[in-house]
Amino acid sequence: MVPQARHIFNAAFTPQSYRDMLADIDQQLPGQLDFRVAETPVFVPAALLDKLIRAGQDIINIIKQPNFKQLTEESIPPSQRVPNEDAHAEFLTFDFAVCRNEQGELEPQLIEMQGFPSLYAFQAYLPDIFAKHYPIADNFSPFVEVADSEAYLAELGKLILGNEKPENVILLELFPERQKTRIDFALSKKYWGIEAVSLPDVIKEGRKLFYLRNGKKTEIKRIYNRIIFDELARYPDLQTAFKLTDDVDVTWVGHPNWFFRISKYTLPLIKSEFAPPSYYLHEVSKYPADLENYVLKPLFSFAGAGVRLHVTAADLDALPNKKNYLLQRKVAYEPVVQSPDGLVKCEIRLLYTWPHADADPKLVAGLARLSRGEMIGVDFNKNKDWVGGTTPLFERQKLT
Repeated sequence: MVPQARHIFNAAFTPQSYRDMLADIDQQLPGQLDFRVAETPVFVPAALLDKLIRAGQDIINIIKQPNFKQLTEESIPPSQRVPNEDAHAEFLTFDFAVCRNEQGELEPQLIEMQGFPSLYAFQAYLPDIFAKHYPIADNFSPFVEVADSEAYLAELGKLILGNEKPENVILLELFPERQKTRIDFALSKKYWGIEAVSLPDVIKEGRKLFYLRNGKKTEIKRIYNRIIFDELARYPDLQTAFKLTDDVDVTWVGHPNWFFRISKYTLPLIKSEFAPPSYYLHEVSKYPADLENYVLKPLFSFAGAGVRLHVTAADLDALPNKKNYLLQRKVAYEPVVQSPDGLVKCEIRLLYTWPHADADPKLVAGLARLSRGEMIGVDFNKNKDWVGGTTPLFERQKLT
């Protein structure tokens, strides 16, 4: 998307240099990388970054409405509502497809959003790996409203740890050693000293929670939550002393209720030039005449599960409960990243932090994903190169 930066990178790229980069990651974090890292970062031009910032602000304006909780009450399944919800989400992540508008300019179009932490630690690590193996111009940065990696890690550390010692803060997951994102857990421990703890390993005594740290029972005072209820539901027979819905003496960093409030459920509330029209299916009295231009998304399924790109009126009529679905107008991803053998589609995720002491969220960094398939996900990009997760590098004005 920035021709000069792209030309310099591609001229330096070889399949061997890519293998060397992956080997470097594996040497530093043995066996932890379990998803495909794309061959290249995404060079984001300043004009597109400006539109991304505006697009994000349009969403934030909705989230900050005084009645936002009222509007999203039904997003939380009653059996999954967690007590002691806080005033607002502490993490926001917004996914945008990179498209081209009628004027021929690149622009973002909203695909998905989450009030849930993403790979915040990994996105501090990956840009340095690319910079170690490839030439990256000084006027590109993976960070937006923080100055550099040191400031970014300090910002996240303050948010995650609060005023507690690292040993009293855990990253909570379900079987973290099996998760494809476990490299982020390893880096979270490296950067902030917090252990990744599996839900079945949490000890509950009255209203207090504990875990074993180096064999010693240690109190949990803060939970950096990475558990998704959708995955938890896959283990109906799982026995745990602590259930997420228990009322306990712990502070959530990323309260689980925000995962539901800021999600696909929120899409129909967003009115923006950077958000395609979305509708709760049960409120649609007449299907769009161009139904082929819409995608069906289940409200309470995540990570792309259940999304249907091609639906008919008969398909919609056959759904047992339309309240559980939405229709979203499809967007046309514009292939914009030049690979050695053609252009590749791109999606950019904006990563925000929002400490409770701050009036507004802060856009700290991003995440990018490349795709040659019909959708961004892994299943649509098997056996392809120049696809997968990567980092966006945002263009800065050159210093004079």
